[in-house]
Amino acid sequence: MTTWKIYDPLAKPARKKQKLPPPPPWRQPGPARRAVIAKTFRATPEVVSAVNVALHLRRPLLITGKPGTGKSSLIYSVAQQLALGDVLVWAINSRSTLAEGLYRYDALARLQQIQEQQARDPGGAAAKKRTRPADATDANGLGTFITLGPLGGALAAADAPRALLIDEIDKSDVDLPNDLLNVLDTGSFPIPELQRAAERHPKVTVNSSTGLPVVVTQGVVSFREYPFIVMTSNGERDFPAPFLRRCVQCTLPEPGRDQLDTILKAHLPQMAGDPAMGTLLDDFLGRRELGALATDQLLNAQYLAPHRSALSTTEQAELIEVLFKRLDG
Repeated sequence: MTTWKIYDPLAKPARKKQKLPPPPPWRQPGPARRAVIAKTFRATPEVVSAVNVALHLRRPLLITGKPGTGKSSLIYSVAQQLALGDVLVWAINSRSTLAEGLYRYDALARLQQIQEQQARDPGGAAAKKRTRPADATDANGLGTFITLGPLGGALAAADAPRALLIDEIDKSDVDLPNDLLNVLDTGSFPIPELQRAAERHPKVTVNSSTGLPVVVTQGVVSFREYPFIVMTSNGERDFPAPFLRRCVQCTLPEPGRDQLDTILKAHLPQMAGDPAMGTLLDDFLGRRELGALATDQLLNAQYLAPHRSALSTTEQAELIEVLFKRLDG
């Protein structure tokens, strides 16, 4: 077992870079982490029903619950079960706009390209030789500066349907939720920068967050298949009735003892027989009654159980206090 103190200010400094011990399975970067999240998520019957309703009706699923209840983990489980590919993620904050979710146009890079072209051809000799105002190269050049965002990429995906997580929608500007659903209802969205050039360039290939190029016709992205959308909310605000009507709603309660025990064993099956797991679980539940705690805090504490057993009683108590810090201050 690796020594608990990876960092010890009283020890001699290392002469070469130290190799860290393996991370918890759910803290591996990239695809490995997403695979673990999908495999270990445990959906309640109510959540399963809500997901199936959303899939049948092609409605976004609005998941509400306290931090750490597994709201964002759900979509990874669904995407894996239905082979929907990598989950596209749109993390919302107070400055998020519908436009950034749909596409991004790098106007500064485009301007720089034009200036460089003008510098190479100051007299415009090349332009005078053209028989048309612009050619296909110009169109593709414009397309390279446009990238569909997570929402736009999910809507325009050729391998639809895709899975899209819109995380913490309750942090958005007041108009964003309704604007979002309006786009879903229309079946298309415009890209003004391409619409202005549509007469000369009716078809332009643009980049996409899905990793696949998308051909845009007449400056409008049209879609025929709705993505599976999960929107998460911490319950920090109320949404207007028209928005809620157009969603499938589901609330994730804090997991009880039995569900937490199942979650622990799913993430850490090698520790399923640890007699201290029950004691730790009781401690966690007792503390959660006094203040907000997240499920991953319990997972972290159980993962470090082998190290805790090697510490003194005082050191164990100090470590638990670090791990079980309340989320509500």
